[in-house]
Amino acid sequence: MAFRSYLAAVVLLVAACIPFRKPEPPPVNTPELATVSDTVADSLLVDVQRVDSTFVVDIRYATPNNFTGSPLPGYEANRAYLRAEAAVALALVNADLRLQGLGLKIFDAYRPVRASEAMVAWTERMNRPDLLRDGYIASRSRHNLGLAVDLTLIDLASRAELAMGAHFDMFSRAAHTANARGVVATNRQRLKTVMERHGFENYSKEWWHYSYNIEDPVRFDRVVR
Repeated sequence: MAFRSYLAAVVLLVAACIPFRKPEPPPVNTPELATVSDTVADSLLVDVQRVDSTFVVDIRYATPNNFTGSPLPGYEANRAYLRAEAAVALALVNADLRLQGLGLKIFDAYRPVRASEAMVAWTERMNRPDLLRDGYIASRSRHNLGLAVDLTLIDLASRAELAMGAHFDMFSRAAHTANARGVVATNRQRLKTVMERHGFENYSKEWWHYSYNIEDPVRFDRVVR
């Protein structure tokens, strides 16, 4: 009996030492931030290829090659913008990867508010409320702040994308970062490790989605051109 009491006390002590983990929220900004003018946007957002010209940019939402089948409102050019702090951090990631013969290919970066709203409208037309509920699509995203980027790894010699299993914008468990084995798991972890080293945080349901935190973020709706 005394041993059982001792064991119960040990279990309670261990449980108390384990940090409580809140459920992970979708990659959304909860605060309803004001959308700033294009003039302010121009002073805060930078083209990532001006920071590092070796980034490969393939902005899917500027083309029909995305889950909606059409270019999204607000995208008029194949250019990737981020807040300057995030762009510099991403260039450091790219520099680390270059030593391994690898590089970054960017699918999306800053996203105009109107584009996020168009995504939500698409879910309504397609009768897919589950995509909102499950945290794959949101009306307000850290992309709208210029503080999120969707990307993958490429081999610099061949320009080929490394195997990541699920394709970009696959709305399923196959895209969850930890849901992989073998070479796919290795590649996802390689990307995660180097991104985290420079201050980015992965969204666990999307192996490609990384966000960066700064003080006093603001929201933008400037057209990408």
